[in-house]
Amino acid sequence: MESPEKASQAPVTPRLAVDLIIDMGAGVIVLVERKYEPFGWALPGGFVEVGETVEEAAIREAKEETGLDVELVRQFHTYSHPDRDPRGHTVGVVFVARAWGKARAGSDAKSVDTFYDMNMPETLCFDHRDILKDYYHGRY
Repeated sequence: MESPEKASQAPVTPRLAVDLIIDMGAGVIVLVERKYEPFGWALPGGFVEVGETVEEAAIREAKEETGLDVELVRQFHTYSHPDRDPRGHTVGVVFVARAWGKARAGSDAKSVDTFYDMNMPETLCFDHRDILKDYYHGRY
């Protein structure tokens, strides 16, 4: 039998997040410049809230960070390397989405802009450069 002290400790597990590759057409994607650490450019996304599906979280995060209503096209891949997020072990479910209209920065986004494969910003957060390489090179 476990000691009361050990039984009261919550298990430590990775956090669950979503990221979106919002493709505006012709390979042009939306990135947000983060307002908070880690600073730099990133795919829109964030943590899944209790009671929310990953699909609902993706749609909510896109709206909060970019002002865009998105249509999820497909789940792209799951990225789970323990070091992908400097804040701690985070598993990210990545979706490909479509959107129309003009993006605007919201919630924790300092700014928002569009980029394509050959003009990515120098500073991409987390493992987002690897995710975009996978996307543009047809992996997954």
